[in-house]
Amino acid sequence: MPSIKSLAHEEYYGNRQNVFWKLMFAVFDENFSDDYTLKLQLIKRNHIGLWDVLQSCERKSSLDSDIINEVPNDIQALIEQYPTIKTLVFSSQKACQYFRKYIGKIEGIQLVTLPSPSGANARMSFVEKLNYWKVLKTLL
Repeated sequence: MPSIKSLAHEEYYGNRQNVFWKLMFAVFDENFSDDYTLKLQLIKRNHIGLWDVLQSCERKSSLDSDIINEVPNDIQALIEQYPTIKTLVFSSQKACQYFRKYIGKIEGIQLVTLPSPSGANARMSFVEKLNYWKVLKTLL
């Protein structure tokens, strides 16, 4: 689910402490831009879609550990609508946990979990995260 700052900016990964967009630009060997339109163009060019595992939830902060009363998105319907989707990539262990809890396995769909780009995941450096995230190029 989007953080409080992401909601305020009306952008996916809008919290500047989250390195998601920096990772995406680095993975695809492009110069970083803060322009949200250019960020969206980057993922579209590389055939990547963004969607939350959860449709809604309640939480008092931006921490995933605060999530309660969660409602999953209908990812099965998404895959039926877009049958070329072959891989789902989760940007955190928690997102993958919610997927497994509410959806489970989907025949023919590969599941990949990457280290969280969140600033809260300070145990890994940007370079360490990037080394994991580079797998995106091989999945496309």
